[in-house]
Amino acid sequence: MYKSCSRCGKIHDTKYQCSHNKPKYDNGKYKTNGADRLRYSAAWQKKAEEIKEASKYLCAVCKDKGIYTYNNLEVHHIVKLREAPDKLLENKNLICLCRHHHIQADNGYLKKNYLQKLVLDRYE
Repeated sequence: MYKSCSRCGKIHDTKYQCSHNKPKYDNGKYKTNGADRLRYSAAWQKKAEEIKEASKYLCAVCKDKGIYTYNNLEVHHIVKLREAPDKLLENKNLICLCRHHHIQADNGYLKKNYLQKLVLDRYE
């Protein structure tokens, strides 16, 4: 009997163990880097909610353009956690963005100094 593989999309025998994109385990747990562990901490979850609340649950970039976007909000680290894990919970490093602008910020289309200006505007 055959089935479609959810990992690679190919058709395999039901007894075949596909290793395509198989998660890596360490002592029975997923291997994560330090940034991933920080990102899922209770302190981070609480801080992310505080930032959204301080931003009135609006995307800062959209608001700067006169658009009020309140769907698919995420909190973005202006300075990446890989570069500065100590800035995980620093208010001046965090900004509330919609998913679209979060992707743009991650890909470098939104400059850090522009995002930092928007963070300062949040507290005025």
